Amino acid sequence: MSFINVTSALNSNYALAIIFAILAIETGLPLIIGLPGDTLLITAGLFAAGIGVESTGHHINILVVAIGAPMAAIIGSQFGHWLGWNYGVRIFNRPNSKFFNAEKLKSAEKYIHKYGVGKAIVLGRFIPVVRGLINPLSGMIKVPTKTYAFWNVLGALIWTQTLIWGGYIVGNTFADTIAKYLTEIILVIAGVTVLPLLWEIFKEWRTRKHLS
Repeated sequence: MSFINVTSALNSNYALAIIFAILAIETGLPLIIGLPGDTLLITAGLFAAGIGVESTGHHINILVVAIGAPMAAIIGSQFGHWLGWNYGVRIFNRPNSKFFNAEKLKSAEKYIHKYGVGKAIVLGRFIPVVRGLINPLSGMIKVPTKTYAFWNVLGALIWTQTLIWGGYIVGNTFADTIAKYLTEIILVIAGVTVLPLLWEIFKEWRTRKHLS
């Protein structure tokens, strides 16, 4: 799904089902990388504020989104942890894979040990790609289920509520401007949400250059 198609998806009669399904899949299945979770949550908040209702006739209930989104993210992530715990070796036993190989596993382990389990799981929510990998990897390195569940719930709440309500507040405050430039604004949001990933890539590149 492209970032532009996020708008089309939220104009659908099945908008809520689409939102919850993408959040669960993005955080639970590491085989599907790059779904626009951040952009989707912010845009859902904008639409819940009434942006685009006049032209599309579709309205998203902010309370339903605010309650359903973290539930979907929690369920998806918990499944990812279970998947990694039980089948992680098979998933990452792919030497020719870009994402699922032993090197990625070692990098993720370093990431978790560097920041600690809790911080890694919570912050990982805000980083594209990491968001889909941190959960099965937590299972692979045997982070206890109860410990993982606590940080999973906390991270899902912080991630979803920050972006949904942020979009909702901005949508109510600048409704006319946003409605006029909705597509351009979504593109900017998409670019901003990718910045954490680009920063992590830059730090990794700088570290490797320093060691070489």
